[in-house]
Amino acid sequence: MTKQPFRSEGGTYLIRAHTGGAPAGPFLPGFWRSPLRGPWLTSVFGLVLLVGLIIVAVTGLLSYAAYQPRLPGNDTTPGKGLLGFYLFDWPTNPAWMYRITQGAHVILGLTLVPVLLAKLWSVIPKLFDWPPVRSPAQAMERASLVLLVGGAVFQFVTGILNIQLFYVFPFSFYPAHLYGAWIFLAALALHVALRLPKAIRAARSRSLRQELRTRLADTRPEPPDPDGLVAAEPAPPTMSRRGMLGFVGGGSALMFGLSVGQTLDGPLRRTALLAPHGRVYGPGPNDFQVNKTAAGLGVTAADAGDAWRLTVAGAKQVRLSRADLLAMPLHTYALPIACVEGWSTEQVWTGVRLADLALLAGIPPGAAELTARSLQRFGYFGQASFSVRQVADPRSLLALRVNGADLSLDHGFPARIIVPNAPGVHNTKWVRELAYRRESR
Repeated sequence: MTKQPFRSEGGTYLIRAHTGGAPAGPFLPGFWRSPLRGPWLTSVFGLVLLVGLIIVAVTGLLSYAAYQPRLPGNDTTPGKGLLGFYLFDWPTNPAWMYRITQGAHVILGLTLVPVLLAKLWSVIPKLFDWPPVRSPAQAMERASLVLLVGGAVFQFVTGILNIQLFYVFPFSFYPAHLYGAWIFLAALALHVALRLPKAIRAARSRSLRQELRTRLADTRPEPPDPDGLVAAEPAPPTMSRRGMLGFVGGGSALMFGLSVGQTLDGPLRRTALLAPHGRVYGPGPNDFQVNKTAAGLGVTAADAGDAWRLTVAGAKQVRLSRADLLAMPLHTYALPIACVEGWSTEQVWTGVRLADLALLAGIPPGAAELTARSLQRFGYFGQASFSVRQVADPRSLLALRVNGADLSLDHGFPARIIVPNAPGVHNTKWVRELAYRRESR
């Protein structure tokens, strides 16, 4: 190991030049010179990220359970096998639960982006450690690190693109995001098992309150550490740790402020700049969010015209016009509609109870599962299945009107499903058939 001079605006510093076969550039220890890097700062970012990622993971797995993949036609991830061990019959109460869990999943995920980037910045020298493998334990740790970083980047990038409705993936988002989540969680569990005790000790090694009081002029590198996070020849600081924490925290607060409004009905919805489908569109009864338009899914006005008929099938079959449905007992409920992208809104829906239509099909609603099929010609979720609990809930409707007006074509005219606490994509629009069957399990 020799030393060579490195000149900067602040003077001349020595960096190490590896002579043992390490590639040049970032693989050399002297390449990374920030005086802020060290176990304490890394542990602070890591512990914040750990708490946040646990919440994101739990709410994400709850979202998958809400899709009821055990029901026919609802499984968007064939071959999930043991990954579905935790699935349960998704409830209809409280009606706002999916709104909260999925909103938290998306908003917290966005809020954590600056923390994730800061954490990656703090440990980036370890990604270029040389030689790559020194011992079996170190090889296991590096493998977990590669899977952890790769998994985190994949999950965050695909999730953010999905929120923006940029479907540029050469694969289906739903199975990829689910399988990616389990790979990431396995790597995270291994990494936590290996590093959590060290992270806790590092976090306790310095006072957060003291660091928040330390000015730039008084900022000093952390003591040398065995993991090599502290720079061997640190450059003069250009930012204090207080400034670094403030910068990252401010970025997270900004991300939160630009997304939280998508789950709230009110003025804050206008601030949801990161949620293009979570904002206000106008004052009319049908002027609320539309993810997929009728034209985009191949539904025309003629399809939903006077010739439209609803097929209700079960022990017997009936065909109903919209006028027939309007002549049945109608019920009105204020229910939220919440989408996987994180946006949600509460509207007032009027329609026929799914339980009443089950009786027309000759199946008691307390024993009836349901598959609703749409007129749509393109895209995913042209049908959705519902459990006995969902069919029997008196608030579960085949909606004909919203906010006192007929549904618009983009909102599912002539009829759409509204089920409390169901993901938005399961509230099937442009319904052409309701197929009831006795409970399959």
